[in-house]
This record gives sequence, structure tokens and C-alpha cells, in this order.
Amino acid sequence: MTSFDHTKYRAFEPVAIENRTWPDQEITSAPIWSSVDLRDGNQALVEPMTVEQKKQFFALLVDVGFKEIEVGFPAASQLDFDFVRWLIEENQVPDDVYIQVLTQARPELIERTYESLKGAKKAIVHVYNSTSKTQREQVFRLGKDGIKEIAVKGAQCVKEHAAKHPETEWVFQYSPESFTGTETDFAIEVVDAVIDVWQPTPDNKAIINLPATVEVATPNRFADQIEYFCRNVKQRDSMIISLHTHNDRGCGVAAAELGLMAGADRIEGTLLGNGERTGNMDVVTMAMNMYSQGIDPELALGDMDRIISVVQACTLLQVHPRHPYAGELVFTAFSGSHQDAIKKCLANQTDDKPWDVAYLPIDPRDVGRSYQEVIRVNSQSGKGGVAYTLEQEYGLALPRWLQVEFSPIVQQFAEQDGGVVNAESMKGLFESRFMTGDKPYQLGKYDHAKDDVDTVHAELNSDSGVINITGTGNGALSAFSEALGKHFGMRVDIIQYQEHALTVGSDSQAIAYVQANIDGDRFNGVAIDSDIVSASVQALMATVNQKILQNTDANVA
Repeated sequence: MTSFDHTKYRAFEPVAIENRTWPDQEITSAPIWSSVDLRDGNQALVEPMTVEQKKQFFALLVDVGFKEIEVGFPAASQLDFDFVRWLIEENQVPDDVYIQVLTQARPELIERTYESLKGAKKAIVHVYNSTSKTQREQVFRLGKDGIKEIAVKGAQCVKEHAAKHPETEWVFQYSPESFTGTETDFAIEVVDAVIDVWQPTPDNKAIINLPATVEVATPNRFADQIEYFCRNVKQRDSMIISLHTHNDRGCGVAAAELGLMAGADRIEGTLLGNGERTGNMDVVTMAMNMYSQGIDPELALGDMDRIISVVQACTLLQVHPRHPYAGELVFTAFSGSHQDAIKKCLANQTDDKPWDVAYLPIDPRDVGRSYQEVIRVNSQSGKGGVAYTLEQEYGLALPRWLQVEFSPIVQQFAEQDGGVVNAESMKGLFESRFMTGDKPYQLGKYDHAKDDVDTVHAELNSDSGVINITGTGNGALSAFSEALGKHFGMRVDIIQYQEHALTVGSDSQAIAYVQANIDGDRFNGVAIDSDIVSASVQALMATVNQKILQNTDANVA
């Protein structure tokens, strides 16, 4: 027997449910959201949040739009108690926000919990006890009746203390902790007993929270449990069914989504998924999943960088660069084919069309990101990414034939450098390779005359002095190519030409791209000038310079 032995584990025993309906349901609206960052998320930190960090985090949760925020376990922590008092005494809780506090179903803890809440306008008292078979048998060593009695006495105590403070709008919440590890019929029995104590109504509902304290099965099995519970519990119309999933199997979001389809009304989770072990359900991911399907998540997640900044500062945990919707690289394409597809789709996308861009499930701008972050160039990238970067950063709309020529140069540089090629480095490579109109020859004065044919008289400056050349042709560029060819003893044929404006206004500049076949070899030249004709002849000069340097190198060799 090896240490890696699957036979010591047992498969989850699913709930027996017939004619399940949840697979045919669709999520069409946002649930009630409850943040547990300040309680469940906080207790999972190596270094729990300070009061100041909690204040900062609470402000973020309010700004994001949570109307129910679990702010701590005041009966178990003096720091939590003091924070709850600060929220109330300093009037930090908006009128439409419920603060929620957690307590075990123990009288002395419930009493202390209510002390922390004195003067609150709206509060949810969340009481729990564990009901799972494992906990009953191995931790508490109690039978089912003993576990149910704990829940009932806790519910009675919660109700009695609330009656002493009628100035507060109270909502009661009960969790059969480790619901997924509890026989579903027994969980229903316990909840029915709690509801019998509280006597909620359709107009004054109680929250019944069903936690996957540990995720023990596939999400569809969890959905079966939720649908079975909703079908069989008494007074379903007087309950808000809440889910609190964890991520032990990596399916916390999926389980919450399917649970919502199975009849739940409310979701507890944390921003970006911090929580015990592998984490709590990630509210950002679930909410953005809805958003990507055209559903208003009723949370303001447009400033993702602020959310990340506050969460990281308060939890001291870094957000993974591939974290859904929030990570630094989630909208970034390195693959050449992906970059090309994104570039083409973005060119077709307009504000009056539904979002439909390859590889991008949402518009990065919706979460405060820019298109410059979408495409990054490394050794795996292709011409689309290179072209996109130069156009976005510098306005250089490279023609396709020049993209084909330039992308291998960038790729080779990336392979040697071993990382991402930033826009500045890319521009430097581009200029050194194609904007070569100054060495060894640079265009000086030139005159373009147009009659039956175009005639160009030009001066070329070099380290050896000034050279005068003349040529004729159909257009200035053709005439200049003939002048260069005659003087240097070359055949210069222009194959490709493209131009566009770089800027607008009185001081606008233009860029010209030229590809020329010079004695059987192809060269590409680029030049920028305030005059488009001047830019085009300088770009052609750049191609001839490249040929001259090539011949010089060959002769030296």
C-alpha cells in the first residue's frame, strides 16, 4: 500500500431526488448578495485584519453595493466587538445596509452578540451549529436529538434578546453548519424546528443558510441537495434560502450557480474568493459571470483595480494574474493567432453592436482595463500583436506586408530577451530596421517638377560630401527611384506603398511605408515627415541605404 491510496476514501452518497428541475432553469437576475469578507474571509488570514483595515474594507463593500455585510464574530473577538461598536456609534452603516454578525448557538455568546449590536438600525443575527454526521459522532458525541436541541435553544435565545431591542430591525439567520455533510432529511428536520421557534412570515422572512462548509461532491449533487431541501422544508415561502459554498474541489462558483438554479435566493461569498483552505465562493467571478450573460449583477465592479488594491492591502494576499476577470493577464493574448483574431474583431466592434470579440468574454473597459493591456508580445506572438501594439501606442498602422516582415524580428528579440517585448522596445526595433533614411545617405534639398513627366532633382548628403541626382518618372516617387537607380547602378522597383496621417492639425505629420525590389532583394523603408511626398521619398531612401549596407557587408566579408 502506497501513501497515495484512493481506497481509503468513499464516494459522496447523493440525495435521492426524482424529476429534478434545476437543469432546465436559467439565472435571469442577481441574487441577494452577502459579503463575508470581514468574518469568514478574515478568520482565514495568517494575519487577521486590523481595525483600520476592516474600516477600509467595509467602505469598499458599501461602494461596491453590498446591502448585507457580515462584519464579524463579536462574541468571540474583542477586536470584532470593537469594530461593530465603531460602525454603530460612528454612524458608518448606510440606512439601506444590514450588518450581519455570527454567533454559535450558545446563550452566553448570543447575549454578547446583542451587546455589540445595541443601537443598530438594521442587523442580521446569524446563529449556527454543526449538524453533520461526522461532527455529531466524533466531535460532539451527540445524537440527532441533541444536535436539534442545540439549534432550537439557540433560536429561542436569539428571539428573546431581539425582543428586548425593538428599536432595531432584526433579521434572523440560521445555518446548519456542514450542510453538505448532513443527511438532507435531518437538515430539514433541524431547520423546521428552528422555524417553529421564529415563526417567520412571507412578509418577514428568516434566512436559512445552507453551507457547503467543505465541498464534498460535484456541483450537480449540491444542486440536488438544494432542490430537495426547498421542496420538502416547511414554510418555504417564509424563508430566504442562502448558500455559502467553499472551494475545496475548485467548484465553489459552479456550485453556487447551480444552487441558485435549484431554488436558492441569496449568496454568501468574498471578493476574489479569500477563505479557509482553498477559499470561499468568489463573488467577483460569479457576479461577472452573470454580467457576461447580459444580467445586471447589481454590484459595481467597474473599478477592478481599486477592488484588487483594497483586497490585497487588507488581506496581504496577492491576486493571481490569471484570476477570472480580475487578474493582470486575463485579457492578455500572447499567441499570434489569438492576437490576430482579437485585432480583427476589435476593428469590427462598435458601441451599437452586442459584444462579440474572439477570446474576450467581456469588454476589458467594463472593469477599468484598457485595450493596450489586451495584447502583449513575447516569443509566441505573431504579426497581429505586433501591429496592434504599434498602432495603439504610436499610431503606426503597419500594412500587412510590413507586419509579415517585422514580426519575426520582434520574435527573435523576444527569444533572446526571454520576456515580454514592451512597446518602447518594439518601436526601437522598428526604427532601427526600417527608418534608415539617414545612413549612409540622407536626403537633403530636393525639387519636384511636374510636366509631361515628373522630374526630381535631389541632393544626397553623406560623410563624403553632397551628391546631386536627377530622375524622371510617373510621380515623384517613381522619378526618385530612377534617380537612385542611375546613380548607384541598381534596379529599384517599388512593389508596395502605403501612407497615412499620424496626427491632425496645422503641425500634422504623415508616415510613408515603401517596399522595394532592389536587384532582386526586397527591402522595406519607413519615414515620417510633415509633407507626405517628402516622407515617401525618404522611405525609399531608407530601402536603398539598406541595400548599400548589405553590399558593403558582403564586400567586407
